[in-house]
Order: sequence, then C-alpha cells, then structure tokens
Amino acid sequence: MPKKLEHIGIAVKDLDASEELFTQLLGVKPYKREAVESEGVITSFFALGDVKFELLAATNPDSPIAKFIDKKGEGIHHLAFECSNIRHELLEKSEMGFQLIHQTPKDGADNKEIAFLHPKSTNGVLTEFCQEKLTPVDHKTQ
Repeated sequence: MPKKLEHIGIAVKDLDASEELFTQLLGVKPYKREAVESEGVITSFFALGDVKFELLAATNPDSPIAKFIDKKGEGIHHLAFECSNIRHELLEKSEMGFQLIHQTPKDGADNKEIAFLHPKSTNGVLTEFCQEKLTPVDHKTQ
C-alpha cells in the first residue's frame, strides 16, 4: 500500500525558465538537479512541506518526456507514491489488473527505485511507485 504522495512530476520544455518560474511560485529554490540518462531527462526537485515537485526536461527528442510534451504540451506528467516494498506493490497491482509499464523497478532520480503503471489502467493518470534505494550492507564493519 502506498505510504504517501512523494512527488508530482511536471514536464517542461525549458528547465532554466521553469526553475525560475517555480522558484517564484513556491517561494523556494530547487534543492537538486539530476540527469537520468536512461530516460533521456534532466530533473529538478523542489520541496514544499512533505511534497516534492519534479520538473522534467528532455535531453533528446526521443525521450518519453519529449514525446509527452509533443503530444500533450507542458504540464503535469505523473503522480509518484512512496512505498515500502516496490516489488510487492508491482506484483499486487498487476494481480489486481493494473497494466504495468515496468515489470521490475529501475533506477530513477533522487536516490529512488521507480516503476510506472500505464495511464490506460489508472483513469489517464501516469502513476509512479518509488522506494528509496537500499544502501548496500558493508560487511567489513559488521
């Protein structure tokens, strides 16, 4: 079961201009910018209370964000929900009939493992599940 809304993903054409706009809008500056090469995107994160806003700008014209903007324009791209066990969450949602985009989690931004549900099975809302990456155990210090 998801624990909370972790962030709202917003597709943007111009990351610099959008960072400036959201800094003015929210009254806070972004705390992190990060490239996710596998997705062809650069992200920028803002924190406001318990919710984060993730601006997503394409780094190439074939990336999912570029295709989204071409089709729908800038705007809300996805809702991300934090969960304790992303693999269990995916299995459970699949068994409930939700269509998975990712069968297994993959590396995402902000030290997260991520996986998406297809919007065709969630009333048109691209839904992400995310979980903090587990830190490998250092057996030498234990």
